[in-house]
Amino acid sequence: MRKFVTAVAAVAILLPSAGYAEPARPPNAEHGWVTSTLRHMSLEQKVGQLFVTYVYGNDAVNPAAGDRTANRTAFGVETPAEVVDRYHLGGVVYFAWSHNLDNVRQIATLSNGLQAAAVGTGAKGEVPLLISTDQEQGVVQRMPAPSAQFPGAMALGASRSDAAARLAAAITGRELAAVGIRQPYAPIADVNVNPANPVIGVRSFGADPALVAELTRAQVAGFEQDAGVTAVAKHFPGHGDTATDSHTGLPVIHHTREQWEQIDAPAFRAAIAAGVDSIMTAHIVVPALDPSGDPATLSPVILDGVLRGQLGYRGVVVTDALNMAGVRTRYGDARVPVLALKAGADQLLMPPDLDLAYRSVLQAVRDGELTERRIDESVRRILALKYRQGLARPQQVDADAAVATVGSAPHLATVAQVTDQTLTAVRNDAGLLPLSGTDRSVLVTGWNNAAFNPIGNLAKGFADRGSRTTALPATLPSDQAIANAAVQAAAHDLTVVLVNKAWDTSVGDPRASQQRLVAALLATGRPVVVVAVRDPYDIAYLPGVSTYLAAYTYTPAAMDTLVRALHGELSPQGRLPVTIVAAGDPGTALYPIGHRITW
Repeated sequence: MRKFVTAVAAVAILLPSAGYAEPARPPNAEHGWVTSTLRHMSLEQKVGQLFVTYVYGNDAVNPAAGDRTANRTAFGVETPAEVVDRYHLGGVVYFAWSHNLDNVRQIATLSNGLQAAAVGTGAKGEVPLLISTDQEQGVVQRMPAPSAQFPGAMALGASRSDAAARLAAAITGRELAAVGIRQPYAPIADVNVNPANPVIGVRSFGADPALVAELTRAQVAGFEQDAGVTAVAKHFPGHGDTATDSHTGLPVIHHTREQWEQIDAPAFRAAIAAGVDSIMTAHIVVPALDPSGDPATLSPVILDGVLRGQLGYRGVVVTDALNMAGVRTRYGDARVPVLALKAGADQLLMPPDLDLAYRSVLQAVRDGELTERRIDESVRRILALKYRQGLARPQQVDADAAVATVGSAPHLATVAQVTDQTLTAVRNDAGLLPLSGTDRSVLVTGWNNAAFNPIGNLAKGFADRGSRTTALPATLPSDQAIANAAVQAAAHDLTVVLVNKAWDTSVGDPRASQQRLVAALLATGRPVVVVAVRDPYDIAYLPGVSTYLAAYTYTPAAMDTLVRALHGELSPQGRLPVTIVAAGDPGTALYPIGHRITW
């Protein structure tokens, strides 16, 4: 792997974390604390430690009226603090849709309030929460601005830099710890060998098992060694070769055992070798590993047999969200959490009915289906993880320090440097790039995102360089919008069009509106640059495109890198981390792994 270390990067690595770090203790201190804590826990407290759920509201004790109603409907109490107290929760996961992630100070304050609720009066058996969120970066990131918005996994795969991957994880982890989040659900260890994968795609480092393993190892080190937070390698035993989204169905992976060993296993082996503290399960069926038809999340053969037995993993196993269809197709919601524990899982993430799930596990212990000893095994692993995270005593983060840490100038400078390594030029047949001169009119159109506004950011980049620009967002455009964009393109010297999963006409873009938009723009005869801001595979579905780049994401830093590359201010350095195959013909490679052009 090409190394990427700069003075700014080195400074960023050395920045102190704003989160609390437990002082060094003798090796037996962890065992002693875990054993003592477990001995004082009631069965209800132990079972509560197994669950991780969302809560509604931006404040632990004073949420908005709508969030009070949502909590009452979902959990029977009104405030996030009451949810934590009622179920003795082991963890809480933050989302924007549950109104947990407004701004840095608010997140830190919410974390402090939830931690105070977790320990309550300090009674025996009550321990701090492990707070989590999906901060993969790229197209899956939860932290609001001004947080460091790094490119995601496939972009890092394009950089071929394990040092950049580690640095991105380290800074991401430091920012999360500053606001009290200590378990980012990252990195993705899936190998995306299926271009039609609807759920992984650019969330994966690529299609080369060795590359994915190396960058997975690097990010585990960045999160855990450099930032002191808990990495989560996901989704075991490997979600990269499916055309079904486990959120909406139950995927079946048809790899042979040998293929699984060659393709899927290396990244998880690398994560385990790097000391990863938690691994997330996948709601997928892998007949070569377990012919029962049960998803991996509910499979003792896969979790206890393969993961713990064959791979020797001893850390925490967290399920993927239990409200997803992939884990609910064969069993009812009362059975799923019990079966997951019997399979070997430890943390039960987001059951669709927390009260039902909690009572079901308690009843399974009282009925003898689950032994308390089995519960203790998982609680021991969770407590040991919490101890290593400094959660052996009440937690409070410094909100002022969090504001100073998240989105700091060194962090943002490093985001730009890492992003500059990722842009991949795939096609420049007409020699259009780099652009010469600046006296031109430019239309920037295509897919847009309200939060990141890549169309506006790119148009501003052109305007800053003297071009006369028109920004025309056209996300999944109507026929009239396509016709209007074509009229506009005909009146401009250059059009740059952004596409996002234009290949996915079964779910994402059933009218093929992005494909038709690009065709209409090309039909004007004016120069057109097409940029994929998600999956690089789109070029296979866009006939006639002669100028094509893969940015893999739509962050402001990615658009800045793009506009500078288009103007020749930097050379595209990324290499495809996947093979782009012909539409409808996966046996025909259009652009192989490692392909790039530059100027």
